[in-house]
Amino acid sequence: MSIYPKDMNIYGDWGNVLTVKRRLALYGYEPVIHTYNQGDPWPEHVDMILGGGGQDNGQKKISEDFFKRADILRKLAEEDVPMLMICGMYQLFGEYFETIDGTKLEGIGIFGVYTEGRETRMIGNLLEHSDRFGDVIGYENHSGQTFLREGVQPFGHVDHEGWGNNGKDMTEGARVHNVIGTYMHGPLLPKNPEVSDFLIRAAATHRYGDFQPQQSESQKAELAHIDALAANARRVASSRPR
Repeated sequence: MSIYPKDMNIYGDWGNVLTVKRRLALYGYEPVIHTYNQGDPWPEHVDMILGGGGQDNGQKKISEDFFKRADILRKLAEEDVPMLMICGMYQLFGEYFETIDGTKLEGIGIFGVYTEGRETRMIGNLLEHSDRFGDVIGYENHSGQTFLREGVQPFGHVDHEGWGNNGKDMTEGARVHNVIGTYMHGPLLPKNPEVSDFLIRAAATHRYGDFQPQQSESQKAELAHIDALAANARRVASSRPR
């Protein structure tokens, strides 16, 4: 399910939805994509949730409806439903986001993190390392500085040039259960098949109890071709200047 795509969907974040949909099909599944915006009914079955970035006013627009869905989002997170929250949605999955004009937007607290708006724009290609996913490549563009509470696991660490969560502690994003929060736009998933497949395995396990692809030879070949394209894109992106 894509959450709030009308207001929280910038810098190619919809590409994450398309990537999951295509990879699931090539693994032999028949994915059904739901989009959820303010006032929409909640789908009967949700096995994965993807959220994108947006402007501060987009976050304010969805805030009231978002809190109506807070309990179910927390429950699904505790049930290990995989979620990927980019930038603005990552901030709202934390404790709060205090914008540059002093407005405090409360979050739903799935991540033990908080964010403060700053004048400095943190923008550029970003390569970080994750113990779980190896090198993760994306594009950051944010002015909110996010800080992790003690004991919170980051999504990755910025080993090279880049800002990450705040430009100070070299962390980027956060992880809890199967929920990932990150500032990585790009979109993230086409260039990072390891992250895509982590989400897909977790979703299949949540729905069916395990992950058992049923692929034809042509599906295997197409997936291998896509992975080769991703490897080339990763090589080029990792060599680009910020």
